[in-house]
Amino acid sequence: METSNQARVTVEAVIQAPIEKVWNCWTEPDHIMKWNQASEDWHAPKAENDLQVGGKFLTRMEAKDGSAGFDFVGTYDAVKQHELISYTMGDGRKVDISFNNQGNETKVVETFDPESTHPVEFQQAGWQAIMDNFKKYVEQA
Repeated sequence: METSNQARVTVEAVIQAPIEKVWNCWTEPDHIMKWNQASEDWHAPKAENDLQVGGKFLTRMEAKDGSAGFDFVGTYDAVKQHELISYTMGDGRKVDISFNNQGNETKVVETFDPESTHPVEFQQAGWQAIMDNFKKYVEQA
């Protein structure tokens, strides 16, 4: 996928949970596999995460019926515990995630470079669906 020249895209959620829980659910592979999908017919059967500058991550995303799948991979550019994660995806696009501690809730804001294959609205909807799934998972965990 090619990087688009379009403006960056942002998705966000306010999660009813303290920053420590939100951070752990976002970064630990056992948690990642339970929330990282945009719809119920997809899942993440594998996740690896070396959360440090220069570290790499991999999340295997697959349709539950086996009809499609891909590895979502990247390398960390910046990590500030409970504050910020920045990474570069395998195709060169950048992602920045901020975690804003608001007491018993945490605001997560994720901004990414869109690719040029799919409409930006489609990408934003997909990333927001994953963010919404994350929120639901953390609040129920």
